[in-house]
Amino acid sequence: MKPVQDAAPAPTADPAVGAGIATLTERMTRGDEDAYREFHGVWFLRLFRYILVLMRGDEHAARDVAQETLLRVVRRIRSFDSEEVFWDWLTCLARSAAADHGRKSTRYRRFLDWFSNEPEPMLSEPAPDTLETALASALAQLPESDQTLLRAKYSDRRPVREIAQQSGLTEEAVESRLSRARAALRRMTLKLLRHESGT
Repeated sequence: MKPVQDAAPAPTADPAVGAGIATLTERMTRGDEDAYREFHGVWFLRLFRYILVLMRGDEHAARDVAQETLLRVVRRIRSFDSEEVFWDWLTCLARSAAADHGRKSTRYRRFLDWFSNEPEPMLSEPAPDTLETALASALAQLPESDQTLLRAKYSDRRPVREIAQQSGLTEEAVESRLSRARAALRRMTLKLLRHESGT
């Protein structure tokens, strides 16, 4: 595989082009829709190729990251005098979006694996954002003590022995509380997912 920077090299410096990028980005900062269309037409394919290499050829993931990168462009756009600097900024946004996507995918996969090991598995795999939203809403409905316990075990990845020592409970008691909390969280999450899908 070629290095990432080789996937979509920055444009060569050109004073006329530099003036063009300054005008384009200035118009973008003012919310000019035509400017954003021009930006998309000139830069999107180059940016997507860069992201596709970042995502190791996973086109579906690359499209998700590209969409998030474009949203970050809209939120953070400022004026640039150089195409090279502008490209560096775009690739920085892309790398940040790719890293966030990787973290979200890891959390999503962990929860999905956990759910698949429980009785009555989900009939279909929900979208990552849908599952994360349902999980967060369901978790917020649990007692604070159960929330703390689940975060310690599944977010912080702390062993049951450590949780038991710090809480003053036996390991058996911690396992029992975790089992009840997981069951409650799963019931609430599935209820929210079914409501979301209209089933």
